[in-house]
Amino acid sequence: MVFSSLTFLFFFLPIAILLYYISPRAMKNFTLLGVSLFFYAWGEPVYIILMIFSALTDYIHGRIIGRYREQRPLYAKLGLVSSLVVNLAVLSFFKYADFLIGSINSIIGTGVEPLDLPLPIGISFYTFQTMSYAIDVYRGNVRPQKNIITFALYVSLFPQLIAGPIVRYEIIEKELMNRTFQLSQFADGVRIFIIGLGKKVLVANSIGQLWASVESQGVSDLTVLAAWLGIIAFAFQIYFDFSGYSDMAIGLGKMFGFSFPTNFKYPYIAKNASEFWRRWHITLGSWFRDYVYIPLGGNRKGQFVLYRNLFIVWGLTGLWHGASWNYVLWGLYFGVLIGIERAGLLKWLEKLPRFVQHGYLLIAILFSWVLFVFEDINEGIRYAQVMVGLGGRPLYDTAFLYDLYTNGVLLLVAGLLSTPLFTRLWKQCVERSEIIRNEWIQTALQVVFFMAILFLSTAYLVDDSFNPFLYFRF
Repeated sequence: MVFSSLTFLFFFLPIAILLYYISPRAMKNFTLLGVSLFFYAWGEPVYIILMIFSALTDYIHGRIIGRYREQRPLYAKLGLVSSLVVNLAVLSFFKYADFLIGSINSIIGTGVEPLDLPLPIGISFYTFQTMSYAIDVYRGNVRPQKNIITFALYVSLFPQLIAGPIVRYEIIEKELMNRTFQLSQFADGVRIFIIGLGKKVLVANSIGQLWASVESQGVSDLTVLAAWLGIIAFAFQIYFDFSGYSDMAIGLGKMFGFSFPTNFKYPYIAKNASEFWRRWHITLGSWFRDYVYIPLGGNRKGQFVLYRNLFIVWGLTGLWHGASWNYVLWGLYFGVLIGIERAGLLKWLEKLPRFVQHGYLLIAILFSWVLFVFEDINEGIRYAQVMVGLGGRPLYDTAFLYDLYTNGVLLLVAGLLSTPLFTRLWKQCVERSEIIRNEWIQTALQVVFFMAILFLSTAYLVDDSFNPFLYFRF
């Protein structure tokens, strides 16, 4: 059940909110846990056992680590190692077993049959959350949770369960145990949710159809400009798809009294790869920074260790996204790019005009999406060759002109929405106009605006069956 579905919007969510708010304060966590388990069971009735196993395992490990952390640190360390081994074993088995089998078969020529296990939805997200909990208990950053219901709710909380943001226990520890209803927070949650819904349904889904059209033509039949148009469309699709879903998750969290961290901050306005990753999937980047990069030594132990750590972190970042070599190469691509920037490119770029810096970053990002979207690496290479004019293809054709003509306005709107332009314009209007400055007028305009987005999104969902969610597979 995706957030951008009529079933969720008009059946599950209203019932979940009603059940939650009519529940007594002492029962709210239990109610929300039941709602979250039902939400997960809707799409994964079997794998709900796996998620409950993860929650129970890390609850027990957290209690062990917390009990022995000061008195018998060796026991605490063993508890941490045990927790990490169990979590990584489960994640590796369900997500990477077939990848490993296929790699071994191709290298040494064996014929081991793949397991063909369906990937449990959200396993990459909730596994990272449970691992961060065990590590933070070991570090003394949080106290072990003694209430199994509360901890199970942390693991299974449905707003961020299947696609993040990756919410660390320390961020919502207090809210898990004590939340108060605030109408302003609930209204803010509704606003953020509707913005995310509009980004996902009206922008990502619409421009995703352009990418699907270009991809369906086949690399050998694409012109140079059509290849660029297609990958630009995919860049917009994945951004609005994932950031929209993150916004919906953050909005839902606020409706139930939780404050989840921001996951995107206009990444396409960045001027270099390092800045891009401070703005894109922020919770994943910070997770790898705090639990892998810094423990490995970060940039404190010389240049060799720095570049080694970058190589490790970005290889793992790519692998986190999927069990395929193209994702690994995609991650390493950014590791190399950031390494080159740190080696001196960044200082040189900072001397250039801002539009040149933005241009460099956007071109680098577009080629990275070619690696990301084609699991067949050879197909991705051929696509990139067409982009740079090495495929022997013409510059453009009538199909490209038609796609550009029919999607030009959509591309322009997507580009503008990828910047904070409209937010700044609204703030300027509020500051300069006495009429809009009136609180009641502002509220009325916002209500009309958000109701329009909700209406248009609903109309789209009723009328169109194209509603993919790219990060379900991660």
